[in-house]
This record gives sequence, structure tokens and C-alpha cells, in this order.
Amino acid sequence: MKKLLENRNLSGWLMVSPLAVVLLVFLLMPIILIVIVSFWRATEFSIIPAFEFDNYEFLFGSSVTYKVFYNTFKYALITWAFTLVIGFTVAYYLAFHIRSLTWQVALFLVCTIPFLTSNIIRMISWIPFLGRNGIANTTLMSWGVIDEPLEWLLFSDFSVILAFVHLYTLFMVVPIFNTMMRIDKSLIEAARDAGANGAQILWNVIIPLTKPGIMIGTIFVVTLVMGDFITVRFMSGSQSANVGRLISNDIALLQYPSASATAIVLLASVLITIGILLRFVDIRKEL
Repeated sequence: MKKLLENRNLSGWLMVSPLAVVLLVFLLMPIILIVIVSFWRATEFSIIPAFEFDNYEFLFGSSVTYKVFYNTFKYALITWAFTLVIGFTVAYYLAFHIRSLTWQVALFLVCTIPFLTSNIIRMISWIPFLGRNGIANTTLMSWGVIDEPLEWLLFSDFSVILAFVHLYTLFMVVPIFNTMMRIDKSLIEAARDAGANGAQILWNVIIPLTKPGIMIGTIFVVTLVMGDFITVRFMSGSQSANVGRLISNDIALLQYPSASATAIVLLASVLITIGILLRFVDIRKEL
């Protein structure tokens, strides 16, 4: 019996070892390398291996750092709020108002059609629409709604957040829809038979049972927005920045130690945010 258990344990370790090797080589080792480089020193012409805290001292001693991190969390929070409202509404409609499974699948596929193209193409497509002489301003002026073009439609926080919402809403729709489809419809019928109205059923039955999906979508959206820099660069017209943009600028200047230090702080911020989110709900039910 003991020998059988030892063989099973050995078989289990052999089965997980390929995945463990992949994670070690492609996940842990790059992170360890970034941590090591973050303590090095860089000049205009070379990188000097050394164990120094200069990069972190400069990072936390600069007011620009706090402003950039503020912008990053601001974009993540506002984008999360809009994607949650839109994603929950779309998922709720598909799950509870479309009775036919065929139509549910068809409408869900319609939602995924924009994702068949590149993120950059979908993001840049907003520029001619929101520009000073773009479709939005031209239409509003022709209708007499405005007398002159709206400057804040493009190259502003508005355009950045609009692009983020457009790019990442589906990451909120999918997990919420998946969770809603698992809700036993008899629970809703029981609540209705007990005299609950639509708002009470939504607040006391559907939302609590959808929390795992909401949390998974939140993790997707927040982490993607916090790491995205190309959208901020194009949609703000280089007038705003987030942490990803700061890292990109350091890399362009060959300041790899400084970029590594910023990346480590960003990674720690994302992990802390995810850790806080996971304390509110157990998403293992969805995995």
C-alpha cells in the first residue's frame, strides 16, 4: 500500500513537472531577472551591475511618479466602473431575456466580432471619429447642438477612457455571462413567488450569485488597463501618461534599471490590488 502511494505521488510530480518547468523558465525567471536589474546602475553609455537603491530612491522621490500612478489607478477605476455597468447589463440581457440558446450564442458572438481585429486598429479608429473635424463634431454642428468643435473629445482623458472601455468591456461580459448562466432559474422563480419584485430579485439573488464572475472580470480589466500604455499614448496625444508609458520611455532611453524598478513597483501594485479584490469573494467556485 505504501509503495502504491509512493508511485502515485511520483506520477503526480511527473505530470506537473512540464508545466512547472514552463512556469519557472517563462514566468519566474524573467521576474527574478527584472528584480536583479532594478538594483543596477545605468549611465548614458552602459549598465553597471551593482546592488544599489538609487532607482527606487529616485522613483519614490519624484512627484512625477505619484502623478503617473494616480493617472494609472484613475484610468483603471473609471474604466472598471463603465465596463462593469455595460458588461453586467449585456450579460443580464443575454442570460435572462434571451430564452433561446441559439440566439444567446449568436448574440454573444456578435459581441466578440470587434475582437477579431487588432486592439491598435480598434483604438485608432476612434481618432477620425472624435477629431476636431471628425464625424462626431461634424454631426453635432450640423444638428445645431454645438457652434464650434468640442476640443475635449480627442486627446484627453475622455478619449483614453472611451478607448479603454471599448477595448476591455468583453473581458467583463464573458465571466459575468458565464456565472449568470449557472444560476438556477428556480431560485428566481422562488423569489418571485415569495413576492420579490424585479429590483429585489436583482439585488438579493442575481448580484450575490454573480459576484465570482464580477470579480474575475474586475481582475481582467484592472490588470489590463494598468499595464496598457499604447492606448494612453495615442488617445491622449502624449499629453497624459500612466506607469506603462513611464516604463516605455525609460526603455526607449536605454534606462533598463530604472524601467525595471518601475515595473517591479507596478507589479507589486497590481498584486496588492488583486489580493484585496480576492478577499471579497472566493473565485475558486468558477475555476
